[in-house]
Amino acid sequence: MAKTAVMGLYEDANYAAEAGDALQEVGLTNEDYDFLTGAPYPEGAFGERETRHRLYVFPFVGALCGMTAGILLTSMTQMAYPLVTGGKPILSLPPMAIVTYEGTMLGAILFTVLGIIFESRLPGFKPKLYDDRVTQGLIGVHVTCDEAQVPEVEHALTQAGAVEVKRGEAD
Repeated sequence: MAKTAVMGLYEDANYAAEAGDALQEVGLTNEDYDFLTGAPYPEGAFGERETRHRLYVFPFVGALCGMTAGILLTSMTQMAYPLVTGGKPILSLPPMAIVTYEGTMLGAILFTVLGIIFESRLPGFKPKLYDDRVTQGLIGVHVTCDEAQVPEVEHALTQAGAVEVKRGEAD
């Protein structure tokens, strides 16, 4: 079934919170709508779902990849060009530790940047339903629903005190 995006714009945070309650009464879940605002409201102020992210995984994976690359680079280089100096072992740990540390940090930093881009869902190639007035103080309630539910959703948003209700294509 085709999905449609609907957005209601509100001047007051209380009306936006009422819109969330009205959408749940229509039969939508917390996953079907989101609140957009330019003001720093505390998380959960509108009764919205808790956002989950996996950003903490990216630095660990990057550090592991960087450490592995550092160990492989130093050990393979020392094995490929063995320089025996005064009877010391070919694989010397102090120089390996420095390069491995730097590789670990580089991997963690690069994967963190990639994680931020990934978790932010950038770049967005499709234009999404949005209104510039959200940055000017209005609060937007963005709903993604089935085409058959659009009249109910528009009615619920209007009854909750929406200044304007817009319709567009779903993501």
